[in-house]
Amino acid sequence: MTKEFILSEIRRLGSVGGKSIGHQRFSKETGIKRTDWYGKYWVRWSDALKDAGLSANEFNKAYSDDYVIEKLISLIRGLGHYPVIGEIRIKAREDRNFPAHNVFSRVGNKQTLIKKLIAYCADKDEYSDIIQICSVLQTPEKLKKEKGDVLVIGAVYLIKSGKFYKVGRSNSIGRRHYELSIQLPERAEVIHSINTDDPVGIEVYWHNRFRDKRKNGEWFELSQEDIKAFKRRKFM
Repeated sequence: MTKEFILSEIRRLGSVGGKSIGHQRFSKETGIKRTDWYGKYWVRWSDALKDAGLSANEFNKAYSDDYVIEKLISLIRGLGHYPVIGEIRIKAREDRNFPAHNVFSRVGNKQTLIKKLIAYCADKDEYSDIIQICSVLQTPEKLKKEKGDVLVIGAVYLIKSGKFYKVGRSNSIGRRHYELSIQLPERAEVIHSINTDDPVGIEVYWHNRFRDKRKNGEWFELSQEDIKAFKRRKFM
């Protein structure tokens, strides 16, 4: 059992509840016993933590948020869906370079992680698949009726005016179509709408997907393939 291997395991597991992992928890998680390090490399567990770049009383800074998010992206792609805690635990056991589940908890709860993932991927075309997976998992915000707790299903729409297309969101496509019709110099035509319980996230997804076709604001110059791709979705 080498010193560097033990240090790499300490860094991988990071902190628990805002404090660096204790030696008993460390032994339980890794199978590395106290006798593997005590009197051979360190006399005190705090010395091992210090060598690993951690502190017994300070929040773990071993991994940046971006590093954790990149690892989460790789796991999502490998699984094809957002992982549950059990899948994160299994990945950490199989891959020594993958952060332990408690490291992800440090970055935030599930909804916080999803928001950070979407923000991280928003301006990166290569991560459009991650935005699609995560957007549908966001807890709907401000989508309740003023009276009662019934969720309102909104929509992301595609409207054509002249040679350009607008991608927007609304809880009333008819009303939005009318508003645009009286504002635009050319006739506005609703091409398609996608029902969703997360209009904000789905709108971000399509804006990101068409970002190279953007002309101004929410208006895009789209190809027939782009339009077909949008029309294939009935619900997201």
